[in-house]
Amino acid sequence: MNIPGWIQLVLFLGVLCLLTKPVGLLLSRVLDPEGRTPFDPVLKPIERLLYRLLGVDPKAEQTWKQYAFSLFAFSLVGLLFTYAVLRLQHILPLNPQKLGPVPPDLAFNTAVSFSTNTNWQNYAGESTLSYFSQMVGLAFHNFASAAAGIAVAAALVRGIARRSAKTLGSFWADLVRVNLYLLLPICLVLSLVLVSQGVIQNFQPARQAALIEPAGTVATQTIPQGPAASQIAIKMLGTNGGGFFNANAAHPYENPTPFSNFLQMLAIFLIPAGLTYYLGTSVKNRRHGWAVWTAMAVLFLAGVFVCWRAESVGNPRLTALGLDSAGGNMEGKEVRFGIFNSSLFATVTTDASCGAVNAMHDSFTPLGGLVPLFNMQLGEVVFGGVGAGLYGILVFVVLAVFLTGLMVGRTPEYLGKKIEGYDVKVAVLTLLILIFSILGFAAWGAVSRPGLAGLGNKGPHGLSEILYAFSSATGNNGSAFGGLSGNSPWYNVTLGLAMFLGRFFMIVPVLALAGSLGRKKLLPPSEASFPVGGTMFIIILIGTIVIVGALTYLPALALGPIVEHFTMSGSALVY
Repeated sequence: MNIPGWIQLVLFLGVLCLLTKPVGLLLSRVLDPEGRTPFDPVLKPIERLLYRLLGVDPKAEQTWKQYAFSLFAFSLVGLLFTYAVLRLQHILPLNPQKLGPVPPDLAFNTAVSFSTNTNWQNYAGESTLSYFSQMVGLAFHNFASAAAGIAVAAALVRGIARRSAKTLGSFWADLVRVNLYLLLPICLVLSLVLVSQGVIQNFQPARQAALIEPAGTVATQTIPQGPAASQIAIKMLGTNGGGFFNANAAHPYENPTPFSNFLQMLAIFLIPAGLTYYLGTSVKNRRHGWAVWTAMAVLFLAGVFVCWRAESVGNPRLTALGLDSAGGNMEGKEVRFGIFNSSLFATVTTDASCGAVNAMHDSFTPLGGLVPLFNMQLGEVVFGGVGAGLYGILVFVVLAVFLTGLMVGRTPEYLGKKIEGYDVKVAVLTLLILIFSILGFAAWGAVSRPGLAGLGNKGPHGLSEILYAFSSATGNNGSAFGGLSGNSPWYNVTLGLAMFLGRFFMIVPVLALAGSLGRKKLLPPSEASFPVGGTMFIIILIGTIVIVGALTYLPALALGPIVEHFTMSGSALVY
C-alpha cells in the first residue's frame, strides 16, 4: 500500500464527487419529459420520430403495473431478437471471420445476459461473435438495458416525491430520453477519448503476425480487430461489462493506458453517483441525496482497503519461498496496472453491476476475492449499476427507516411518507429473491454432477467459484472466477435463469413499492419523522446493509474464501 496508490484513490473519489452534481442536474432534465437539455436542437426531432414509430404518447403516464408490463414486453422482444441474431450470425453481414451460429444453450445464456444488463460471457468474443452480433445483437442491449434500469430508479424516486399519485411516468418516454440525451452523447465523447488512448475502432478482419519462437521456428499469432472503442464506452457507462475481447479490460486493445483505466473506472460510477444527486433534487432534500452518496462512498472505501491490503500482503506461503519479489500478489494481474489498480478496478466493477475486469479475480488472495464476492451479495448497492444501484439502496433505506421506527416505538416515516406493512413486505421480497437465487442455485451446483463438472479447483476455492458465479449472475454483474468452466448446458441454463430472476423478479416489487409510496399523502414533518440527511442516518443505513448481508451470506462465505484464507495462512484447519 504505497503513496501513489493513496494519491490515485483520493483523486478518483474527488473527481467522482465533483462530477456528481453536474451529472445529477443533467439527469433531472433528462428524466423530466418537459426538461430542456443542451442537445434539444439536434435530438428533439429524433425523439418525436421515435415516439411516432413506437406509437406512444410520452405524456400518457402509467401506473406501476403498466410501467412494469411495458418494461417486460420491451425486454422480452429484445431478448428474442438477440437470440435470433446469435443463432443466425453465419448468414448475417459483418462476419469477416466466417464464424458459425452460436449453440442454442449459449445463445440463450447470452441473450438473457445482455437483456438483463448482466453481460456474463461463457465465450471469447473475438472467436465466437461476428461484428454484427457484437454491434447489433449486443450493443443494442448495452443501451436499452442501462436505460431501463435508470427508468425504474426514476419511477421509484417519483413515487417517493409525489403525493397521492397513481402514476409514475411513462416507461417509453424515460427509455427514449435516457438513450438520446444521456447515454449516446456521453458515449460518443468517451469513445473518441478512448480511441485517442489507443483503443481500436475498425471493421478489419483479424490479422496474422509471424513470430519466431522458439529460435529457428516460425509461428503465427492471431491479432483480433474490430469496433472496440464504441462498445467499451457503453459497456462501462451503462455498467454492462461484457468484454469485446476475452481478456476484457486487461486486453491492451480495450484498456491500453493508465489514463484509459482511470477513465473506465470513473465511467462505471458516473451515472450511479449522479443519480444520488437526482434523488436529493427530486425529493427537495439534497442533504438526503448526499447522505446516500456518502454511505456508498464509505462502503466503497472499506472494500478498496480490504482488497488492496490483502493483495499487497500476498500469499505467505510464496513469501516463505521467496517468490513474491513484486511485493505482493501479482498472479493474474497486468504489470502495467499493478496491485492497486487491479484492486481498485475489482472493487469498482463489483460495487456497480458492471463486471468488466482488468485482472483475474480467481487469482486474488482469498480475502481479496472475498471483497468483490461480498459486494455482489449486498445487491451491488455501493453506487451500483445504472439505476439498479439507486433503487437497490432505496430498498435498504426503507428497511433502515422501518427498523429505526421499531426501536423508538414510533410509526416510521420516510420523507413525509408513512412506511407501512405492505412497503416493508415488498422491500423484503426484493432481498429474498436475491438470497433464494444466489444460495439456492449455488447449493444445487455444489451437490450436482453437472455443477461440479465445471470446477477448476476443489475444496473451498471450488465452492467460491460456484458461489461467485451465481452471485454475479443474480446481481447482474457478469464477472467471474475464471476457474469455473461455465459453457455447458447446465450452467448456461441455470445462470440464465439466475440472471432473469435477479433482474426482473426484483424490479416487480421495486415498482410495487414505488406505486405504494406514490399513492400516500405527504405528511408535514413531526417528531415521528426520521432525519435522513445526517451522520446518524448514514451509520444506520450502512449498518442495515452490512448486517443484512453478513447474516445472510456469512455461513457460505465461511465455507469458501474464509476457510481458504486460514488454510493459506498456515492454520491447522482441515477441510
